[in-house]
Amino acid sequence: MTTTGFDWGSFAAQLPVTAAAALGVLLATFAVAVRKDLHRLVDVAWGLAFCAVAVVAYALSASQGDDGRRLCVAVLTVVWGLRLSVHIARRGRGHGEDPRYERLLSKAPGSRAAYALRMVYLLQGALVWLVSLPVQSAMYIKGAMTPVAAAGAALWLLGIAFEAVGDRQLARFKSDPAHRGRIMDRGLWSWTRHPNYFGDFCVWWGLFLFICDWPPAAAVTVIGPLVMSYLLTRGSGKALLERHMADRPGYADYRERVSGFFPRPPRKAAGG
Repeated sequence: MTTTGFDWGSFAAQLPVTAAAALGVLLATFAVAVRKDLHRLVDVAWGLAFCAVAVVAYALSASQGDDGRRLCVAVLTVVWGLRLSVHIARRGRGHGEDPRYERLLSKAPGSRAAYALRMVYLLQGALVWLVSLPVQSAMYIKGAMTPVAAAGAALWLLGIAFEAVGDRQLARFKSDPAHRGRIMDRGLWSWTRHPNYFGDFCVWWGLFLFICDWPPAAAVTVIGPLVMSYLLTRGSGKALLERHMADRPGYADYRERVSGFFPRPPRKAAGG
């Protein structure tokens, strides 16, 4: 069965509400972070804000779109967001401020809190809302899912597997004292230097495919996965991390051998 339409009016009406949901999560996190003087908490809130948007969009779209598609997109988004938030919370437990936020806030022209609110929390809230536009719009397609949506679910599954397996492999590697100071180049990390970022890429393009059953809406909301792709490859993801790692012993050789983003078999080491 093909799709039969898209409820543009209802979709537009829910946009301010989903924006408020994303903003609410980030503002609540800001209040806690200021009290604890620990702005790395915003990284935990990133995934939770996507969950909030998905849940609100699902609730508001009741009787407006296909129930199967609505539930599937909401569940996939929440699973991704919760897994990411729990992982980041566990990884950061017991640590102080993230050097990225320390450097950013050291440039504050006045109040650090006001600067953090403007440059971190409000910005991230806007990005959450923008990136999640395909999730929001998928709730309003009238008609059953097609094989395109099934392909989206498969791509999402590939992405979440890369994220979860890559994060687990890295955590196990770093937990071994014998690996202190060494570059992780095993498992998925031997195929791509950023399996977690590649996984995010697959997740959000997979979710976008759910809206491709209605091409006009896909054309409007494709900015979501495009922005996420930019963040992962050129913004705060891959590019920022690689600048931080550039001077680490062995990293130059690792860059020569292993793909920067899309997985491929590793090259042999020089002289190997």
